[in-house]
Amino acid sequence: MSLDELIYLVVLFSSILIGFFFKRTGPREKQLGSTGLGLLVTLATCNIHILHSLITILGTWIILKTAKRYCPSLTLFWTFSYLFFFRMVTYFGLPAPTPFANAVQLLLTLKLVSVASDIQEFRQVKKQEVTSFSKSPLTGLISSEPSMWELLCYSYCYIGIMTGPFYRYRTYQDWLNQIDSLTIPSWEPFLLRLKMAPVYGIFFLLVSYLFPLEYVKSEEFEERAFLFRLFYMMPVFFVFRMRFYVAWIFAECSCIAAGFGAYPKEAKSRSGGGPTVDYSPAERAADESSEVVQYDYETIKNIDCYNTDFCVKVKHGMRYWNMSVQWWLAQYIYRNAPVKSFIFKSAWTMLISAYWHGIHPGYYLSFLTIPLCLAAEDAMERGLRERLSATGKSVFDWVQWFFKMRSYDYMCMGFVLLTYSETMRYWRSIYFLIHVLAVGFLLLGNGLVFLEKAKRKSKRERDVTAEQCIQ
Repeated sequence: MSLDELIYLVVLFSSILIGFFFKRTGPREKQLGSTGLGLLVTLATCNIHILHSLITILGTWIILKTAKRYCPSLTLFWTFSYLFFFRMVTYFGLPAPTPFANAVQLLLTLKLVSVASDIQEFRQVKKQEVTSFSKSPLTGLISSEPSMWELLCYSYCYIGIMTGPFYRYRTYQDWLNQIDSLTIPSWEPFLLRLKMAPVYGIFFLLVSYLFPLEYVKSEEFEERAFLFRLFYMMPVFFVFRMRFYVAWIFAECSCIAAGFGAYPKEAKSRSGGGPTVDYSPAERAADESSEVVQYDYETIKNIDCYNTDFCVKVKHGMRYWNMSVQWWLAQYIYRNAPVKSFIFKSAWTMLISAYWHGIHPGYYLSFLTIPLCLAAEDAMERGLRERLSATGKSVFDWVQWFFKMRSYDYMCMGFVLLTYSETMRYWRSIYFLIHVLAVGFLLLGNGLVFLEKAKRKSKRERDVTAEQCIQ
């Protein structure tokens, strides 16, 4: 375990412990305390590089006040442009930011783009209310435009400041103004969520010791047998998953301890987005006993470990991994893609996701392999699976699951090796097997679809000919 990973764990443990205290406080104490703690953590881990986040927030505030009509688009452009500068600061003679400053900047970028969109939505609804003389209830709408101080508090709230999960400004507002927060369950969901973390932690330490990533970069590794080189990407991705499982589970537990992101189950909350059904806690509390209300923490759920490992499709695997960020990408990037084609929208989203993660070539090589896998997956389902029996579909699904996991193993290597040369060196050592298989499945699936269409067309022509002969 590296020093940076140890610092992350200390921050997460501290966040969990302090969360139980914040749950007992009122709105003002929550706001000041969570902001103060977030600033303290940021200053302690980022030092002078805290200025990057301050500049980003200030630039966003100026956009929100001066370019009201285009504030979401301009905020997206501003924050992503600053990300580029942030990663290239050494070329300008400035000191390189710490890894913690990078984590803060990543989450801050998501928050500011989201809040700009929420503010524009709020302004549009208020404008409609003035012209129509009626209120337009909208789930997830913020209650008021945040001031500069409130934007700073949201940006530096200690919850998820370096590890996620991402959450909207409305989720933060709801936490500050929770009604009778002590009746919201924390211990039971906290222990339930935490119980597998030690297991994942042990797996991480054991497998990372037995299969170190650095070995892939050695000359000795290239001399090993092909099957060993092919196998090695499996424990590397396993270690990668275990690390994030532990980190994200702890991050979720820090939210649960504070009662952050808790909503009644009737709200049907989604990770990142929050409630999808309008629900008023104040009205509910007046009519029913608060003990009757059942709560969940779906809004701050960031990882579904079981479904990440055992879902069948590449497409579904993305939904269960870093779930709050996946919601953000779907909401603000995928929906606004310049071309309305599924494959192109997926490629566009993966490109933006790669850029958000960093400028290392390995990110782009990995993320831009996903659209090829999605296209191959779709082609084989249309060309083969749809024509199989129930038993055949079950067998197909198991085979598809196996290739899904190997695809993620393969793409993970680019994500952890980072450089173009190291990623290509490994992929070349296994003969670009997943790329070859994906192209093969794409051609096979589309070929089967073409043959089926040709067969149907031929049958229709024979039927027409037969009818003409009868006449």
